[in-house]
Amino acid sequence: MKKIAILGSTGSIGTQTLEVVRENRDIQVVALAAGSNIELLEKQIREFHPKTVAVWKEEKAAKLREAMKDVDVEITYGMDGLIRVATIEQSEILVTAIVGMIGIRPTIEAIKAGKDIALANKETLVTAGHIIMPLAEQYQVSILPVDSEHSAIFQSLQGGQRRALHKILLTASGGPFRGRVRDELREIQVEDALKHPNWEMGRKITIDSSTMVNKGLEVIEAKWLFDVDVDQVEVVVQPQSVIHSMVEYEDGAIIAELGTPDMKLPIQYALYYPERRFLPGERLNFHKLKEITFEAPDMDTFYGLRLAYEAGRRGGSLPTVLNAANERAVSKFLSRKIGYLQIPEIIEASMNNHKVIDNPTLEEVLAIENETYEFIESRW
Repeated sequence: MKKIAILGSTGSIGTQTLEVVRENRDIQVVALAAGSNIELLEKQIREFHPKTVAVWKEEKAAKLREAMKDVDVEITYGMDGLIRVATIEQSEILVTAIVGMIGIRPTIEAIKAGKDIALANKETLVTAGHIIMPLAEQYQVSILPVDSEHSAIFQSLQGGQRRALHKILLTASGGPFRGRVRDELREIQVEDALKHPNWEMGRKITIDSSTMVNKGLEVIEAKWLFDVDVDQVEVVVQPQSVIHSMVEYEDGAIIAELGTPDMKLPIQYALYYPERRFLPGERLNFHKLKEITFEAPDMDTFYGLRLAYEAGRRGGSLPTVLNAANERAVSKFLSRKIGYLQIPEIIEASMNNHKVIDNPTLEEVLAIENETYEFIESRW
């Protein structure tokens, strides 16, 4: 019986992880953490019987305790609660499906507690990869990617020699605005940007996909996961989302992972690695597919991707600024306080305003996040 804990159990990745648990009879959920959706969390507690649960706010914890007084479960809150879930003694693997830099501290503590990490929180590596990856090596725990693209790269590397890796081909759908130029994006509304052509995702990551900033964050994440230079990661637009990513070896051979756009596949692969199991669902039908097409990304229109490459090359604290500025800009766009094209403008201004620290500590990373937010609030 594999025992897991989940940070972000009520979000897109968290709920799909629990679908994988339902479909397999040998996973036990020992701890859950969620943000504010305590109604769904209550249902999850009653179905999966975790020993410990955490929510972010104390008042939500109190409300949940009242609702769950007939159930034997520990209910905690805040950062201490997240760390309690991440480090609970009974778990073997932590699924980090929480959104934002809030996931960094619990991930670090889970690694120190000897837990393998099924990583769906890209901010952890984008802003603190220089801390996380050496720590994982020190404590001899595995970082198993849950992002579809990084899982595809991880899977494609299984049959080859890691030392012979030449470059990574990171695929992108291009989002809902693929093929448009900047002037055609001026009047884009929230509802337009939330219509992803292929994937069902949370609101923030869907906006990130439309701006292609998400792909830029994935470039930086790939750098840390697979120990490559940023310029060894090439973004390829593949609109059908059939090829989830590829690796090219020194001899020119390219290995790809293909499939339908279903996040349960990378989740299940991470939970059972290196075992493969049957997964219910639609299968790729090449007779119906007929063609797979490719394009180069438009880094002039979607220059958030270019900014991510710049941040990844410079390294240090600059990726933290990129990530924090994007988080705040997307939040403002979703709240209809700024226009769509202001998202990359805010990121670029924040990066230009920052004096880079080469090897920031965790405390400096978190301080830079707040400084970036303050800079943005003073301007927009």
